[in-house]
Amino acid sequence: MAGKLRQPEIECCEEHSIHTGAVCLARQAMPCEEVTSAASDFFKAFSDKTRLRILTALSAEELCVCDIADLLGMSQSAISHQLRFLKQARLVKSRKSGKTVYYALCDDHIQTILAQGIAHVQEG
Repeated sequence: MAGKLRQPEIECCEEHSIHTGAVCLARQAMPCEEVTSAASDFFKAFSDKTRLRILTALSAEELCVCDIADLLGMSQSAISHQLRFLKQARLVKSRKSGKTVYYALCDDHIQTILAQGIAHVQEG
């Protein structure tokens, strides 16, 4: 079919054999269930195109809701909804200056993850 991407074939072992040492090392490296659950929630924030665009904009400059709404061509209500999600996920922080609330990325980790994700996609 034209336009459809072909899914890569997954190869499986031809014989069932557990490599106990490798499994043990992998088990030791894995974080506990609570941490993987929190990390899963963290990465969900990056899985929405609008949230990703907001994060990208905030990686360049601190912006208010009006700025982001104008930049993305969306309503302030829609942007506020996404910012609330991002704030709960601890990806963005806010500060009030008079009647205006400005948003920025929480820390350099967010900027690094965002930049690496975009670079990875652009290389592919």
